[in-house]
Amino acid sequence: MPRPYSPLQARLGDVFMRCMSRANTALYRATGGRVGGRFRHGAPVCLVTVTGRKSGRPRTVPLLYLRDGDDIVIVASKGGMPRHPLWYLNLLAEPRATVEVGRERTEVVCRTADPDERARLWPKLTEMYRDYDSYQARTDREIPVVICSPVANAG
Repeated sequence: MPRPYSPLQARLGDVFMRCMSRANTALYRATGGRVGGRFRHGAPVCLVTVTGRKSGRPRTVPLLYLRDGDDIVIVASKGGMPRHPLWYLNLLAEPRATVEVGRERTEVVCRTADPDERARLWPKLTEMYRDYDSYQARTDREIPVVICSPVANAG
């Protein structure tokens, strides 16, 4: 079973993820997702732009995603680190966001999956990207599954 991250590992991981996210976002946008649009084992990557809850500025992160009908499903795993990713905290404060898949941009409203939805989606997510199970085993927090619905379809 994976061990939890130490405080030092979590701090270093934050810096590493921030740098890699910026590079991935730039390459993704420059190539329309041809570069940076897939992760290990072919898992698809989208760009999610949220509003910073403190700054009010747009913040973009590359995330693995799963299509579920018209919805895009993303996971606030942060590699199994002890704290939620900042983008997730930003979505809790302002649920409207933009999702980019390739060159297609969609305005969405995001919400955390309820327990039944999470139970239905988690096996599909781990089929797409196995490491989610080890990330969940590494942390005490329940890793949130986030459903992003196109604004036109949002309830």
